[in-house]
Amino acid sequence: MTRVRTTKDPLALKNELGPKLVIVMCGLPARGKSYICKKLSKYLSWCGFRTKVFNVGNRRRINVPPTNTPNIIDEPKSPLLQPGDKNPFSKRNSFHDNGGGSPTFVGRPGTLHDSSFFDPTNKEFKATREKLALETLDELLNWLNFEGGKVAIHDATNTTIERRRAVMERVKAEKDINVVFVESICTEGPILEANIRMKLQGPDYLHMEPEEAIADFKARMANYEKAYETISEAEEEAGISYIKIINVGKKVIAHNINGYLPSQCVFYLMQIHIKERTLWLSRHGESTYNRVNRIGGDPPLTPLGARYAKTMNSFVQCQVVPPHLHPVRDADEIAKRRSNLHVWSSTMLRALMSVEGFEDGNWHVMHFKALSELNGGICEDMTYDEIERTYPEIWNERGKNKLMFRYPGPGGESYMDVIERLRPIIVELERMEDDIMICTHQVVMRTLLSYFCNIPLEEMPTMAVPLHTLYKVSPKPYGADVSVFHWNPETDEMVLVGGSELLSVKGAS
Repeated sequence: MTRVRTTKDPLALKNELGPKLVIVMCGLPARGKSYICKKLSKYLSWCGFRTKVFNVGNRRRINVPPTNTPNIIDEPKSPLLQPGDKNPFSKRNSFHDNGGGSPTFVGRPGTLHDSSFFDPTNKEFKATREKLALETLDELLNWLNFEGGKVAIHDATNTTIERRRAVMERVKAEKDINVVFVESICTEGPILEANIRMKLQGPDYLHMEPEEAIADFKARMANYEKAYETISEAEEEAGISYIKIINVGKKVIAHNINGYLPSQCVFYLMQIHIKERTLWLSRHGESTYNRVNRIGGDPPLTPLGARYAKTMNSFVQCQVVPPHLHPVRDADEIAKRRSNLHVWSSTMLRALMSVEGFEDGNWHVMHFKALSELNGGICEDMTYDEIERTYPEIWNERGKNKLMFRYPGPGGESYMDVIERLRPIIVELERMEDDIMICTHQVVMRTLLSYFCNIPLEEMPTMAVPLHTLYKVSPKPYGADVSVFHWNPETDEMVLVGGSELLSVKGAS
């Protein structure tokens, strides 16, 4: 009988070791703070750290009476209104929560809180903003202390020394919690304009004419600029730990950064950018092992798998270099487009055979062992039926928790082990500005899609990523656009079958 050694959940251990971390964003509006929050949260969560973003703007939109009153049917109760205060909400249009923590007002167009709310000379509004920030911080600390959190991100402007001092003093009053400030600075006009346009799609400017929204938002920025104080040498001398990100990662400054988690944040933030690119992700074609439901090993493709590989290679190449380009007249354009695509695969035979169409000298092809399939340890080269009959204890343990289960025996891995070996791959993918085609295996596909599409780790091991399916993933500032193509062997065509909704479909193995 093979014994399966039971150890403490490694994910729980990861979240227990070392101090917890509060990341405090700071910077003027439209400098990419929320974008950085989402990137950091996605990466740290994917690495196994329980991470959550706490947005002060969401609390403001829910709790603070509007300065630009848009007439509302239902009277929401505001925690910031004291008994006896007059509620400025009137009763003609409707109020509802859009599901993201930010309210939506349906009716007369207009922002909920216009630029006057952010005037630093208005003492009443300033006091309200300070209260919102500290209440959000209290909620954040409660989550860290009592709900099992590891990394909490305070998403706010925090643009004054006074505010940052108050935040730091409050966090330092807690035991075993470190604080790092992340200031986002933007000096390049095109990036700033792009960030402003992005803001117009947010909850503050729903149903508002673009020209009016831009004018109000620029007035809001001007109000913040009146009181803005960048992190200074005086704060350095007071012992503050900070990271400054200039122009979305073009320059990164780190000061007084100590410990594993803060160091990981610095390293990751040095890689990010906002250039649009496309990732093509596919499993290898059907192998001889797939045919009989056998795991691991290094089998070749079946004839059917080879047909898929040829069609998939040709399809991606045609997406990169459209057929209308003339091989002689447009030679320079074709060469430029080809150089913009990197092709990666694992070093396993079935993956190597699946990218042979790119091995003609015209494409940049690389093979990485890190992209290989999860190692099955003593269960390598066995079918699932054989594993269940031969090693029932192993089969039962795997069924209890696929994310944490590690196959026993030399080289045996778990999903979390695969995440660890893929971290350098993810960092390199974040750094790259070119398009990329990756041909890999089922567990690695699930892991990559989980990262880029922000799928919780608990759901990742059961994602359906069928053979002969190609995923086109286009990372965006607040998520990713996904198109899924499936190969039709009868017509030998790649057919668009859906988008991100297919990522929630459950798989069998």
